[in-house]
Amino acid sequence: MAAVSANKLELLQIADAVAREKSIDRSIVIAAMEDAIAKAARARYGSETDVHAEIDAKKGELRLSRHMLVVEEVENSSNQISLKDAQRANPGAQIGDTIADTLPPLEYGRIAAQSAKQVIVQKVREAERDRQYQEFKDRIGDIVNGVVKRVEYGSVIVDLGRGEAIVRRDEMLPREVFRNGDRVRAYIFDVRRETRGPQIFLSRTHPQFMAKLFAQEVPEIYDGIVEIKAVARDPGSRAKIGVISRDSSVDPVGACVGMRGSRVQAVVNELQGEKIDIIPWSPDIATFVVNALAPAEVSKVVIDEDRERIEVVVPDTNNQLSLAIGRRGQNVRLASQLTGWDIDILTETEESERRQADFENSTRVFMESLNVDEVVGQLLASEGFTSVEELAMVDVRELASIEGFDDETANELQSRAREYLEQLESELEAKRKELGVEDALKTVPGVTSKMLVKFGENDIKTVEDLAGCATDDLVGWSERKEGGEPVKFPGILDANEISRADAETLIMQARVIAGWITEADLAKTADATADADEASEDQPV
Repeated sequence: MAAVSANKLELLQIADAVAREKSIDRSIVIAAMEDAIAKAARARYGSETDVHAEIDAKKGELRLSRHMLVVEEVENSSNQISLKDAQRANPGAQIGDTIADTLPPLEYGRIAAQSAKQVIVQKVREAERDRQYQEFKDRIGDIVNGVVKRVEYGSVIVDLGRGEAIVRRDEMLPREVFRNGDRVRAYIFDVRRETRGPQIFLSRTHPQFMAKLFAQEVPEIYDGIVEIKAVARDPGSRAKIGVISRDSSVDPVGACVGMRGSRVQAVVNELQGEKIDIIPWSPDIATFVVNALAPAEVSKVVIDEDRERIEVVVPDTNNQLSLAIGRRGQNVRLASQLTGWDIDILTETEESERRQADFENSTRVFMESLNVDEVVGQLLASEGFTSVEELAMVDVRELASIEGFDDETANELQSRAREYLEQLESELEAKRKELGVEDALKTVPGVTSKMLVKFGENDIKTVEDLAGCATDDLVGWSERKEGGEPVKFPGILDANEISRADAETLIMQARVIAGWITEADLAKTADATADADEASEDQPV
């Protein structure tokens, strides 16, 4: 390469040119040249020789020197010097010092120059990668424009001007095809430093891509008057966004739609015709769910806050059930993603039939467990009692206040309820021992006798067995088959018996008892989760 045999002015000119072209610091290029020249010089003086090259950043002068370590007994004359010889050059030299010995300038051959060029190219490439990573790592969450450079195995490599990015096949809209030279707009969702350089990952399917597009099209969002609170997408098909206004005089839905739909249409065009439902967000989850299920009408909602489930009842008329569910379940699925709650949809007839079945089931349970007649069982069920446990725990005065009951009847019912539960507990305990479930598993906070039996039936017999479980093992999981509806797989425990959050807590407590983690680790995990949740809530869209 010319750099290793150039005169002093050419060295600086080359350094300036490379620094400008690659957008990196000039000093990095000069340092790379020094390393390259030193490597070429070592080829001349021997690979073990500690050769250093220095280029004056102002004058361009090159100095070569050989560094020698002062030792008592020389084992390698290439990079060591005896104390006696060192003191001839520098009387103050001591053991462990380094003596610099100036070397004459060299003429570099073709091989040495080629080797030096490789060093410079490698160093400059590393500096360029670092610059690119530092520049883009803080731009996660931005929309960028680029030009398609090439297409590799369905993924698109995009030239961003000061770096290259990739849009993987699964991050592109369905049936979307890009060719070399096409302009592309996408969302930066991840930047990672990898061995082959920083990888900038772009997405056109990410929910926040749509949110950012609206921020570009709607001045009220950019100014913070209207806020996008939630986004759910079925990329290329349909999407829902929840919006709220901080100014009562500004309609958030109207602001996003724009005059004659001009603003939302601009976003729809960018997303290849993806239909967008703009929904007024509400802090009241019932109101928000009703809005999210539009255009379906809703008669009633029943909320289960503990499990974050909401039951929605729709009229039997006008095909409201299919309208609420949507084609292939799309409407209810997007509404569930938007609200973060599981949504069950029933018609009024189905709800009535289910309530009747629940009433009959509760009546039968009370008749069998408390040894009472049908009238008493129906009275208890009609008052809203659903289990014997509720009867055992309720204030006896509440039972006595039921029409047709007195204090004596209430006390007798509660006594029978407690006797039944004691007998049931005794049977479960015997079953647990028969299954070989260890006593230590009972010490895990939140574990019930019923759970212990189910654990034993599924070969979870020690604290370590429970500690090794995943949350899905306990509460089940869902998988979506290609182009079809999600398929639910049951867990060891009944979904109505324990929530996902409680199952996770159960497993973590077992890991503490098993000694896999400490209470301090558990507290750190809880704090980190809380911080992440808080950050996601505060994250500007």
